[in-house]
Amino acid sequence: MTRATTVRAVLAAAVLLVSALITLTMSPRLGLDLQGGTRMVLQAKDSDTAKADRESTERTLEVLRQRIDSLGVAEPTLTRSGEDRIIVELPDVQDPRKAAEVIGRTAQLSFHAVQGPGSGKEGSGKEGKAGKGPTLPDEQGRSLDLGPARLSGAGVKDATAAFDAQQGAGWTVSLDFHKKAGREWTRLTGEAACHPVQDDRRRVAIVLDQQIISSPQVSPSVACGASLPSGSTQITGSFSADEARELALLIKGGALPLPVEIVEQRTVGPTLGAAAIDASARAALIGAAATALFITVVYRLFGALAAVALAAYGLISYAALVGLGVTLTLPGLAGFVLAIGMAVDANVLVFERAREEQAQHPDRSLRSSLTAGFRGAWSAVADSNVTTLIAAGLLFFLGSGPVKGFGVTLAIGVIASMFSALVIARALTEIAAGSRFVSAYRGVNGIAFPGRVRTWLTRRDPRLMRFPRRWLMVSTALVVVAVLGIVVRGVNLGVEFTGGRLIEYSTSRPVEVERARSALADAGFGDAEVTTAGAGDLSVRTGELDNDGEHALRAALAKEGGETTKVRDELIGPSLGDELRRNALIALGIAVFVQLAYLAVRFRWTFAVASVGALVHDVIILVGAFAWLGRTVDGIFLAALLTVIGYSVNDSVVVFDRVRELWAKARRVPLATVADRAVIQTVPRTVNTGMGALFILVALAVLGGDSLADFALALLIGICVGTYSSVLTAVPAALVLERSSKAPPPARKRAPGRRSGGGRARRDPLDNGARV
Repeated sequence: MTRATTVRAVLAAAVLLVSALITLTMSPRLGLDLQGGTRMVLQAKDSDTAKADRESTERTLEVLRQRIDSLGVAEPTLTRSGEDRIIVELPDVQDPRKAAEVIGRTAQLSFHAVQGPGSGKEGSGKEGKAGKGPTLPDEQGRSLDLGPARLSGAGVKDATAAFDAQQGAGWTVSLDFHKKAGREWTRLTGEAACHPVQDDRRRVAIVLDQQIISSPQVSPSVACGASLPSGSTQITGSFSADEARELALLIKGGALPLPVEIVEQRTVGPTLGAAAIDASARAALIGAAATALFITVVYRLFGALAAVALAAYGLISYAALVGLGVTLTLPGLAGFVLAIGMAVDANVLVFERAREEQAQHPDRSLRSSLTAGFRGAWSAVADSNVTTLIAAGLLFFLGSGPVKGFGVTLAIGVIASMFSALVIARALTEIAAGSRFVSAYRGVNGIAFPGRVRTWLTRRDPRLMRFPRRWLMVSTALVVVAVLGIVVRGVNLGVEFTGGRLIEYSTSRPVEVERARSALADAGFGDAEVTTAGAGDLSVRTGELDNDGEHALRAALAKEGGETTKVRDELIGPSLGDELRRNALIALGIAVFVQLAYLAVRFRWTFAVASVGALVHDVIILVGAFAWLGRTVDGIFLAALLTVIGYSVNDSVVVFDRVRELWAKARRVPLATVADRAVIQTVPRTVNTGMGALFILVALAVLGGDSLADFALALLIGICVGTYSSVLTAVPAALVLERSSKAPPPARKRAPGRRSGGGRARRDPLDNGARV
């Protein structure tokens, strides 16, 4: 075993050990669509006293955090998104009406005189008779009877936290009031100062949303009626820096509330999340097993070792997701499953290249052929994975919500697949290649023979590129059919792009769609679209509908179907729908431009334009197919579409990489002949890689449940069309463009130590050595 192989084996063992430890000691962070709950996106709006910028949105977020904590939700998550949006995730909250009511209420900050210790009846939050205020617990948990509100938060001009080093008071909070409110503050503190020190009535309670956030006592140095000046009041205490800043933020936030609007709301029942996890797990196991069996049959021993590396890839990528704290969503889970099929690609590229080397040099040792295969496949592996990473990056930066999770999962999967193929699989196969048994019985290793697809193509020697314009006519006809579908049938945009509300219900008694429509129309929901949602569930799509309206709609369905349970609920505001639709078009445009720029740098401009033309061809056909089928085009479809873009360019890169290599060796051979040979040499890889991905996608489509059916269908169509276009659209387009281009063929890379033979007969430079 060589030193390089030893290093790879040690590195692989170390990474696998760390991955196993992470898997055994850490739990995955599940998204709400897998564990059940409600996700809201709030948009802050300008008010009379504040502008919706980053700072004011941050203050609003802290006020909302206090409110949501009062709901008793376990482990809620609040994060700011951009300048004016706040994302709220509430696990296990199935009815978001109460949460929406609490979140949407305008902040109520008020200042009260304390009338004495509480009577024991706490938390009513309502003022009693004769002007008596509420009884609330203070920050230490003791109940206090409060007087009526004397001053509202609107009177607070500013609140800041500062460290008082001169007086030795530590961290303090300074209050500054507007002029009229300042006079009321003077009266309030002057009255409180008339009570004895340590008496609760000497305190002033600051209440935010019926919760005392601070109840400071007027300083003993202040005499009765003297009061505190409104412009220089300080709240002192044993504050830490964080506590002082938080109190100042809450007081200032209560004084400057920003009205918020729910622009997106998604609710998923826990049973749907559990079913999605089970379905995806079954699809992953069955699809991965089928893929492993397929590559074992095709590549025998080396295929079996690649299957072991595939299992290692699954462990590494899962550990990376858990270790990095990535939130695993349903699309992300699908991306994890899909990346298993794509992980086969690098191994197939290497093994096919090693087969060529073995056929060209039958006397070469197995290890040498394998090393040459890894070296020759490196360029195509790197380029194809970079294009997929570009698609994943676009999903992350331009997508939203679950689509971002899919982009992260796909990127991690690509990196892990390269490690498993170029380190783990290489170490395993190099160790096996050094075995005497494998060397003596070379038929068991999987690369000593050219393979059935390569043998058939070599025997037939099809001249596919003899008439490239004919293939372009076929591709044009497919695009025309797709465009007709878009024009005639129209694109069924999902709620995510149009705005509105989509709710799925499960009823205890089966309800026909027509009866459900009639019941909703009688209840005043005549514009609601009702369809089946698999397994007898009902899907209802409406325009703008608030949570009270949804409750009434569910009650109307319950009259027909008995007990009605909400399975899924998606609400998208019209402004957000317009924005998401615009971002989707921007994402597609940027994806096309970035791929064109990358390919133009790595290849010739003619190859780049041809690849991007095939990419656009695939996008139009996929959208047209969904239009003809009447399927919904939503955010998940966008994730599938961008993945297809990466896959399509991936295939084209492999073919053009071979065209470039062969053309550099035979600069005087017609390009059409070079292209034919390149296609013949790369089709086995294209077929085997496509089969590996198809096993996974068929498993997802059949076993993944309704939530993943459209995703898997889009990828199935996209991969089939992409496989076709990479050979029969991109290559013919490049040939047509090259005829009008005057650029010279690519320069040949001279191998070190080789010199031209003196007078020896030269073999065909395009011959890969394969014989039947």
